[in-house]
Amino acid sequence: MEPKIPFPPMRFDDLSTYPLAERDSKVTVRDFGRTWKPGGGFAAFLDTLPRVLAGADIREVIEAVCTSVRGGHRVVMAMGAHVIKVGLNPLVIDWMERGILTAVAMNGAGIIHDMELAMAGKTSEDVAAGLGSGAFGMARETGRFLSKAVQDAKRSGCGLGEAVGQAILDQRLPLAEHSILAAGARLGIPVTVHVAMGTDILHIHPDFDPGAAGAASHRDFRILASVVAGLENGVYLNVGSAVVLPEVFLKVLTAVRNLGHTVRRFTAVNMDFIRHYRPHTNVVTRPTAEGGRGIHLTGHHEILFPLLAAGVIEALSADPGGATAG
Repeated sequence: MEPKIPFPPMRFDDLSTYPLAERDSKVTVRDFGRTWKPGGGFAAFLDTLPRVLAGADIREVIEAVCTSVRGGHRVVMAMGAHVIKVGLNPLVIDWMERGILTAVAMNGAGIIHDMELAMAGKTSEDVAAGLGSGAFGMARETGRFLSKAVQDAKRSGCGLGEAVGQAILDQRLPLAEHSILAAGARLGIPVTVHVAMGTDILHIHPDFDPGAAGAASHRDFRILASVVAGLENGVYLNVGSAVVLPEVFLKVLTAVRNLGHTVRRFTAVNMDFIRHYRPHTNVVTRPTAEGGRGIHLTGHHEILFPLLAAGVIEALSADPGGATAG
C-alpha cells in the first residue's frame, strides 16, 4: 500500500551530537542515597538521604535554621492547628526551650486544641457525629475557659496568645506541660493568635466577646510584625496553614517594609502534605523575590517535622556554638 500521508518521515542521520563527558547533569552517583547500617545514629541516617530534591532541601532547611540560631537571628514558626492534632506539641515546645524558636504564630483553632490538651489530655472531636444534632463544638469547658481568657486579654491589654497561655498556667491545668501557649507564657516567647471570625467553635459560644477577641488578635498581629521586622537572615516556617497564616505573613511583611525595616534576605519554608496556592505565593515566592530563599518540604507533619526537628538538634549539638541544650 502506498503511503497517503504527505509528510515523509524525517531522517536523523545528520544530527549533531557531543560527548557525554561535556554535558552538565543534574544527578551524579555522588548524590545517591546510602544503605543503612544497623546501629547508626540519627545524623548518620540523615547522611544516607539522597542529595536530590527534598533530600537536598531538608538539609538546606536544617542548615538555615542552625545558621540563624548560631548567628542570633530569628526563627519563626507559623502553624495550623493540624500540627497540634498530630501530636507535635512536645517537639515545638522543645524547640522553644532550646532557644531555637523566636516566636510561634497560630490560627484561632490553635488555642482550642492546645488548651483542651492542657485541660483534658484530648482534643479533635468527631465532627460528623455531632453536626447532625447541633452538638458539634459545644463542649462547655472549652467555651468558658477561652471566653474568660479573651476577657483577661481585654483587661490586661496583652495579646490573645499570651492571655490564653497565662490562663493555662494560672489555672494550673493538669497537663499544662503539653501546651505551646503555656510554654510561650512561661518562657517569654511570643505565641501570637490570628483569628478569622466565624471559623472556630469558640465563636458560637454564648460567653464569647468578638470585640475583645478581635482587639486581642489584632494586638498579636502587631506583635508578630515586631518579630518579622527583625527577620533579616532568619527563617520563617509555615507549617500546615493553607490560607490564614500565609495571608497574615504577607500583610505583616508589607507593613514592616513600609515602615523602613529591611527584611529581604531570609529563608521561607512551607511544610504541608500538599502544595497550596497561598503558601506558595505568599510565603515561598513573593516574600523572597528580592534576595531570599523559598523552599517547599512536602509531606505529613507527623513524619516531616520530627525529621527536621531532630536534624536541627543534632547539628546544633555537634557544634559548640549551637543552641542551648534541652
